[in-house]
Amino acid sequence: MYPHERSLVARLKDEPFTILGVNSDPADTYREAIERENITWPSFWDGGDTSGPIATKWGVRGWPTIYIIDHEGVIRDKNKRGEAMDEVVDKLLAEMKK
Repeated sequence: MYPHERSLVARLKDEPFTILGVNSDPADTYREAIERENITWPSFWDGGDTSGPIATKWGVRGWPTIYIIDHEGVIRDKNKRGEAMDEVVDKLLAEMKK
């Protein structure tokens, strides 16, 4: 999962795009993953389990849960990975430029 996210961040570095991570692992595991996986995008720790405040507000019941949100803050897709994620993101960026 993280290699694809890193490549997406690199490919879209000059576009109005960001990944925002939320992690519910125990604090030590979270910090180790940030370093080990070279996570350079913003990533929040959500209390060590799936009952944290962010997961609760967004209705997340398991990880990973992926929301693709447009420039107006509207959830446009959910749980796309790999090429399917790229297609949705590229489509939204193209819509923004119209």
